[in-house]
Amino acid sequence: MDSTLQLPTEEDLELVEFAQRIVKANGDGEVHTVGAAVRDARGRMFGGINLYHFTGGPCAELVALGHARAAGARELATIVAVGDRGRGVLAPCGRDRQVLLDHHPGIRVLVPTADGVRSIGIAGLLPHSYVWADQAAPSEPGCPATARQSLYFHRDYLDAVRTGRKTTTVRFRDPVATGPVDMVFELDEEVVLQGVVTQIISKRVDELTEQDAIADGFRDLEELHDRLRYHYPDIVPADAVAIVQFRLADA
Repeated sequence: MDSTLQLPTEEDLELVEFAQRIVKANGDGEVHTVGAAVRDARGRMFGGINLYHFTGGPCAELVALGHARAAGARELATIVAVGDRGRGVLAPCGRDRQVLLDHHPGIRVLVPTADGVRSIGIAGLLPHSYVWADQAAPSEPGCPATARQSLYFHRDYLDAVRTGRKTTTVRFRDPVATGPVDMVFELDEEVVLQGVVTQIISKRVDELTEQDAIADGFRDLEELHDRLRYHYPDIVPADAVAIVQFRLADA
């Protein structure tokens, strides 16, 4: 698995600029808010813009993948998404990561870090990923392997989870079930904490409370809303989210 962060190349920066031009020219601040660009092995670039809809409209990265395929591109090298209103490069959501890993396992993704934009292989963004049953090797003769679910966190939340200040996470279009879980902290030497999802509560964004925000490790509800908009640029007050309650496995 390639989890090494690399400095962007000139071609990578050109790809970022291409995505920026797409969202600047075509974004409307409501339905179309993220532009994406993908480069194939021949150096050709293909763009896309998201199409928000409450039923789960496609992210910009998926639109860009479809555009590339329709244009005859088969071997894709690098992909990036850029938010409107000067938000810069955005990391792909969990669904996009799984799609990229399944269909383009060799692709590199441009992501934001504390040190600026960096490039990383898709497998490095989705460690311990789900493996389809017909691809998994059995753990014992005659016994099918089982995939352990993962919850992915920004590395900023590591200390809060370790110390118990953060015992819930609010997720949008990111399915998870109760039971054992690997809590993976992205881009931080693949730190994985063993945990247990104890309960999942569904609410609309506009039904979240101050108590929900505090349990999620935030100062108040306003900060929780800000972070939700950061992680999920297309989210709106009427959207349903999952409040995922968890604990460390040894707690």
